[in-house]
Amino acid sequence: MHAMTEAGTAWPLHARFDGPMVMIGFGSIGRGTLPLLERHVGFDRKKFVVIAPDDEDRGLLDDRQLRFIHKAITKDNYREVLTPLLAGGPGRGMIVNVSVDTSSVDLMDFAKDVDAFYIDTVVEPWPGLYTDRSLSISARSNYALRESVLALRRRRPGGVTALSCCGANPGMVSWFVKHALLDIANRTGIKAAEPKTRDDWARLMRRVGVKGIHIAERDTQRARKPKPHGVFVNTWSVEGFCAEGLQPSELGWGTHERKMPANARRHDFGCDAAIYLTQPGAGTRVRSWTPSAQAQHAFMITHNESISIADYFTLRENGEVVYRPTCHYAYHPCDDAVLSLHEMAGAAWQPQQEWKILDESEIIDGMDELGVLLYGHGKNAYWYGSQLSIEETRKLAPYQNATGLQVTSAVLAGIVWMLEHPDRGIVEADEMDFRRCLDIQRPYLGPVVGHYTDWTPVEGRDGLFPEAIDRDDPWQFSNVLVR
Repeated sequence: MHAMTEAGTAWPLHARFDGPMVMIGFGSIGRGTLPLLERHVGFDRKKFVVIAPDDEDRGLLDDRQLRFIHKAITKDNYREVLTPLLAGGPGRGMIVNVSVDTSSVDLMDFAKDVDAFYIDTVVEPWPGLYTDRSLSISARSNYALRESVLALRRRRPGGVTALSCCGANPGMVSWFVKHALLDIANRTGIKAAEPKTRDDWARLMRRVGVKGIHIAERDTQRARKPKPHGVFVNTWSVEGFCAEGLQPSELGWGTHERKMPANARRHDFGCDAAIYLTQPGAGTRVRSWTPSAQAQHAFMITHNESISIADYFTLRENGEVVYRPTCHYAYHPCDDAVLSLHEMAGAAWQPQQEWKILDESEIIDGMDELGVLLYGHGKNAYWYGSQLSIEETRKLAPYQNATGLQVTSAVLAGIVWMLEHPDRGIVEADEMDFRRCLDIQRPYLGPVVGHYTDWTPVEGRDGLFPEAIDRDDPWQFSNVLVR
């Protein structure tokens, strides 16, 4: 089956959906997701509606004769606003949540009440949690947000499928991890059937010898005009980046690690797969590697996948944890965003009053190189991921830059998988069929490549200044963390 859109171009039609579809938010991700849905999902346009507090891009919807509601979804109004929109049938409705400042858990809970599908790209709270000084650092973490989703799953198991954190990262990178693990196993001569269960995946990762995983990203997209002073410039949501940058820096904590940083803490609830530092992610740097940038200093911004991947590949025997990989984000944003972070840090982490998201018309060159670096195994380290340039992005899809397309194509893959698996309850990206999802997404990712490297985080540290380096195991987090 094919859908005909955009001057008669034929696109593969991956799924059909006849029920009401509500998109919450129409920023950079919502705007980019729309044309992918039009290409690849047959839906009833009369039952499609976008709800957003900002009407800057509503012209895209007006041109398509799609309904727009200019309103913010809040804790006080979400049930009142959404219920009539999702009750029109036939069959189930769908919530595509690509907004900020909306509680993912409350919206998932509501979706179950009205028997509607649900997908988001990150676990969001209602406004205020990230800067609430009355809460502990642990309570303001992504770990706590993820645990709230898992608690809802335990309380309301099964039922209509709801996908938590199905964007690029979190989301796509979890699919990359499985693909990369199988690549390394094959390269190192480990003969094993493709795992079918979570326990099997953890056993294979331990057998391969993976000590840890960086979600290793380098964004080199450049704008035509330099960043003005006092403006936060980014290639994706400034609100989202500032919010997660001000959360505590977090990482999944592996069983090979010998010593926690002095300011590291464990949580006193939940799965215990992760720790946090008593400092913001936007102020925490780590050593990492991507194919184009090579060795780099990156920010250890908290992300859901740092915890979910570490938790997914945790191996327990007789109730005791015997294996877990370390996992964290190592993000070098675009140069304008790095400068924006420096300004924000200098103002005691008060975000700039103005911000700007670079769209595809303002970027002159560059790419978003986003992948996973699996390290500590017999081949040292292996990066697998997407090298999507702005030039290719312009050819592939409208209304977005390279960073956005990596997210929106994962949302598309998630929606298709969700419709193919309609009664799975609440699902994390780690639990989805990685091959099916990547098959749907791959046409929008540019080159998807794998690179082995001999680099380690102790390379080049030749004693110009005294450092406490663990040379017995280069892949200790103490060597990765920049002090």
